[in-house]
Amino acid sequence: MEYNNLIIEQNGAVAVLTINRPKALNALNADTLMELSSVLDELEKNSSVKVVIITGSGEKAFVAGADIAQMKELKVLEGRRFAQLGQATFRKLELLSQPVIAAVNGFALGGGCELAMACDIRLASETAKFGQPEVTLGITAGFAGTQRLPRLVGAGRASELLFTGDIIDAQEAYRIGLVNHVYPLETLIEEALKLANRIAGRAPAAVQLSKSAIQRGKNIDIDSGQAYEAEVFGLTFSTIDQKEGCSAFLERRKPDFKGC
Repeated sequence: MEYNNLIIEQNGAVAVLTINRPKALNALNADTLMELSSVLDELEKNSSVKVVIITGSGEKAFVAGADIAQMKELKVLEGRRFAQLGQATFRKLELLSQPVIAAVNGFALGGGCELAMACDIRLASETAKFGQPEVTLGITAGFAGTQRLPRLVGAGRASELLFTGDIIDAQEAYRIGLVNHVYPLETLIEEALKLANRIAGRAPAAVQLSKSAIQRGKNIDIDSGQAYEAEVFGLTFSTIDQKEGCSAFLERRKPDFKGC
């Protein structure tokens, strides 16, 4: 399918999804969110895609936020529906079977920071900026920023960012654990592809079940999480790739995973 606000390209087992509204610094309006939701449905069904990278077009912005021009005149119920659309779309992203890497190439503010936080792994360029500046506009974070940010960096740091609306640079985001790695802008996508291809080279079922266990474990107690982990661990023994992986280790050779 062709999209007005997104570009989707497949590079082997890796799909690169680009938010493509450069004149608006890739701001998220309702149409873009609905397109993103549709793309995620397609990716979920595409077994040839093992890893997804999300980035923004241009060098200034990953996603500069939700579209303020669209939000300015919203009424109460319209605002709630807009938040619910963003939340549902990002939750679909978070629960996508394939691992998702955010390649944050510039401003990741408001909805852009929330989009990055819904990904499994975040890589940032040295020029990237992060923040939840909604309070400076008289609103709150609406796409689950108040929920994911404390889970990632702790309640204290999240509260400071959410209450002040302050914007932080890539190194500070790395220091507080919001991003995994920081790279020069010119090598960001190259590094994201390297990581994506390393993940794509592992046993697909094991990677997807690991993601499932991580996502499930976020919201349950440790005993329930361990029980679920034991279930997915057991499931891997039904795969051909488990036999191949163990055999390759014992035979001191590289495994040839088939994805089954």
